[in-house]
Amino acid sequence: MNVNRETVLKIAGILLTIVLLSATFYLCAMQNRERQNYRNSNFFFFWLSGRMVLTGENPYDQTQYLAGHDAEGVTWRPNKIFPYPLPLALFMIPLGALALPNAYLAWQFASQIIIALTVFILLGRWQNPAHSRLLAPIVIFLLFFGPVYLTLQVGSIGALTLLVMLVSISLLEKEKSLLAGIVLALTILKPPQGLTILLLAGVWFLARKDWKAMQGVAIGGIAILIVGMMQDPLWVIKFREASQAVMGRTLGIQSNVWAYSYLICDGSSPCSTAFGGVSALTLLGLSGFFLWRNHAQLSAWEAFNVVIPIGFVSTIYLWEYDQILYVIPIVWIVGALVERTKKYFHAFIFLIAITLVSFAATTLHAQTHRDIWNLGNTIIVIGMVLWLYRLKQNEQT
Repeated sequence: MNVNRETVLKIAGILLTIVLLSATFYLCAMQNRERQNYRNSNFFFFWLSGRMVLTGENPYDQTQYLAGHDAEGVTWRPNKIFPYPLPLALFMIPLGALALPNAYLAWQFASQIIIALTVFILLGRWQNPAHSRLLAPIVIFLLFFGPVYLTLQVGSIGALTLLVMLVSISLLEKEKSLLAGIVLALTILKPPQGLTILLLAGVWFLARKDWKAMQGVAIGGIAILIVGMMQDPLWVIKFREASQAVMGRTLGIQSNVWAYSYLICDGSSPCSTAFGGVSALTLLGLSGFFLWRNHAQLSAWEAFNVVIPIGFVSTIYLWEYDQILYVIPIVWIVGALVERTKKYFHAFIFLIAITLVSFAATTLHAQTHRDIWNLGNTIIVIGMVLWLYRLKQNEQT
């Protein structure tokens, strides 16, 4: 009788979670579609690239790319060609196959499902009923976490990178290092993000002598290069030129050490370049040393809890919505707090704090058009990760 009752309660809990999250996802998606100008947002660039590949056009052809803006009545044209690596357009084909409004709505649902799936799979690592009950609360809090909130509004493809990271971590934990490396190489489809992630991950792989993972990254990178050349032999040169134009107009407005160096030096060079370079190398060096020294004790998840925030703050160009990857360390922090305290109180205090801080930064970003305030997210996340890891190590010694 008790077994039957427990089973019924478990099934009821699962159904309640599904209904609650489904309703939340629907309301969020519909609200964003009705209120957001998604035609004049980043989402349009991704959708257009997929649509152009479907119609046999080249997103790196300036005339064709701008004509796509004309066809949809898009007036915001900050870029003359698709401002991302050309192979990324292939991943956008499913979106390009839909009409723009439907594609935006579909990506709203897909992004939220990926976030929920990430939380669900990561919480499952603890194999504890107390952690499984956190699924719905964490996901709902995350929808108001500044980077996720902004990701959904502008239709950024950060959820795709989040899925790449989740799959890579899962494969590494299953000791399928070659495949994990190949998947992880996909982060280079946003080079400023992928370069620092792959650099720090490479240090950890090297310390562990995980040659298969390193081979996988090399294979994945070469495959991306070749696929792009099949689309346009000059795609690397064209992408570099487009990237330089983008970074040239965004100096000093992002939440990384390069932007703060630019502000401290009042935009003067070589001061800002030297200060930014030294700051970035220092952070990467210290983080690399931590990963090297603790490589045997760190799980794949724990290693990337350090790689992700340090990779963000030390790179030269990323926006608030790219902090969607912080979902991975945030879930670990929440789970570790519950495991350590045997209570939910501290975990919810953390979720409330990170949500309020990030939302305040997002509000300031909207008011000032500067993204520098989101440094607080990075400080909180990396601080909590290192503190909890240190406590764990002390208990084991």
